[in-house]
Amino acid sequence: MEAKYLGKTVRKPVSELDAFPAPEGVSTVTMTSDEVASSCPITGQPDFYTIAIEYAPNKLCIESKSLKLYLWGFAAKQMFAEKMTKVICDRVVEDIKPKRCKVTTVQKARGGITLEIVSEYPRNND
Repeated sequence: MEAKYLGKTVRKPVSELDAFPAPEGVSTVTMTSDEVASSCPITGQPDFYTIAIEYAPNKLCIESKSLKLYLWGFAAKQMFAEKMTKVICDRVVEDIKPKRCKVTTVQKARGGITLEIVSEYPRNND
């Protein structure tokens, strides 16, 4: 498996995640970024987030540079935090097919309110 982005100059966001074979014995991986931004789809005002992605590798792990480039793409999008969280979870599941995945997004306070959103795979069908 050849990396698409690692070791290469990339000057724009990407729409997929690079992966590498999961080392034996790794049960959980958590990746956190506090440099994620998007805009409110109603007001256009910027929103800033901390996003934590926790997953149990099946056969693949996410390559961190590609995650940084993928998250960068949200800066040009207008999207509610709730949708963004689900979109990120769906991308992780599609690209690396983990045993389980949990994406937690914390929106920095705006108007005195902080949001925390969670999207998980597999989904509970309550």
